[in-house]
Amino acid sequence: MSAQRVSSRSRDSISSLPDEVLGKILSLLPTRLAASTSVLSKRWKNLLPLVDSLDLSDAIGDPRGFSAFVDTTLALLTNSSIIKRFSLNCEHKHDTTRVDTWIRTALERFSELHLESACLHGIKTESFTSNTLLKLTLSNGFFLSGLPPNGGVFFPNLKTLSLVSVGFEPCEVYEYLITGCPLLEELFIRYASPSECSWMVVNQSIAVSSPSIKRMSISYPSRDYCEPPASEVFRTPSLVYLDYSGYVAGHYHVDFTSLVEARLDLRRERVLAVEEDGVDDSSVGGWDEDVYDEASLPDVANLVEGISNVKTLHLSPYFLEVFDICCKSMPVFHNLLTLSFESDKERGWQVVPLLLKNSPNLETLVIKGLVHQVTDKCGDACVCIAKKKKKMEEEKVCCLSTCQVKVLNISGYRGTGRELKQMRHFLGNLKCLETVKVGFVAENHHEDNSVNNHYQRITNALTKLPRASSNCQIHFF
Repeated sequence: MSAQRVSSRSRDSISSLPDEVLGKILSLLPTRLAASTSVLSKRWKNLLPLVDSLDLSDAIGDPRGFSAFVDTTLALLTNSSIIKRFSLNCEHKHDTTRVDTWIRTALERFSELHLESACLHGIKTESFTSNTLLKLTLSNGFFLSGLPPNGGVFFPNLKTLSLVSVGFEPCEVYEYLITGCPLLEELFIRYASPSECSWMVVNQSIAVSSPSIKRMSISYPSRDYCEPPASEVFRTPSLVYLDYSGYVAGHYHVDFTSLVEARLDLRRERVLAVEEDGVDDSSVGGWDEDVYDEASLPDVANLVEGISNVKTLHLSPYFLEVFDICCKSMPVFHNLLTLSFESDKERGWQVVPLLLKNSPNLETLVIKGLVHQVTDKCGDACVCIAKKKKKMEEEKVCCLSTCQVKVLNISGYRGTGRELKQMRHFLGNLKCLETVKVGFVAENHHEDNSVNNHYQRITNALTKLPRASSNCQIHFF
């Protein structure tokens, strides 16, 4: 009886809430619960027009009633002016005509649309247009099919476009989609790996030409299903933020006139080295530039020149390697204030000395991990140069001593002897340093005495290092 009384009081409390509040609750309910309540309760049906977001999925429960549920729900929302966001996730195959009707209805009514399907469903470009959409996401099985007629694929007010593992048939449809969004400001593209979508029609190269795009993120985690493109084109003069990861193309043609921040994680394609016994040895790691003649290497000079006006630059260890081997000339980064790069024990810092020298106004240097490949080609940015070359290097002006860096941020610090030597090198040569922040590899410093003592030894060793700047303060996090 007690449980029944509590349940009854709970229902009465919910029922007494204003319709506007109940509409908000319905927007936040899981799809399966929203479906049951809207079917069983007339009041919930009347409240549907008050929701501002609707996520429909057939992933849970019996999918056979899903189509009727979507039909009913969209019919109830015919006169709703409040709902803004509509998401459709189809894990099961549904009648093609019905799904097309749902999509056309959503294009006519809502300002935000997200479509995802585990099954293939081609969307005809001739009817793929909307005057109301501001944000659109296409994922997985949904793909655009057929060249559009005049006036097709047109979204005059679309501001954000996300393409996640999406194919186009033919590939030219992609270009129609981009050009059909004259006010587009944000573009997100993620290419599928073969395990995700073996069916998809893959663009052999990426071409983005848009005068309005301000933020762009492009990622393709694998190129196993096709050769890296011969060239890629980015004509985006209004772009202010770029996040670009994948495999480096042969050449680049770019217009990044307004770019402020760039994040690059590009690597070279998989290398196949044939052993003497005729067995191929595959390696996804770095590559030896001596193995290739100059003509066979990608050329990222135009890409690097295009990002040379940025104020903030983030580089992966892979792109540090690409930067060193595939960039024929290094521009001066006059506007660069913050440089961030990540280290990898199998990749070196060969390009770092020249990058620091060509960044005359750099103020903040962020390094994620100090351990990198030991090589004699890192110059004087680090302490791993061979002893036989060290004396020769010391006679030159250290690239660090001319840096204007005021803030040095190191994360992933373990306190090894090699890392301590590198910190000694930084503190002893960076003359303008004001703040050094050192973050340690996550450990419990407070419950284990041995760990805590180790932590104290590391911090003490760092604070005792000589500093070229008398204003330098060290902080730990």
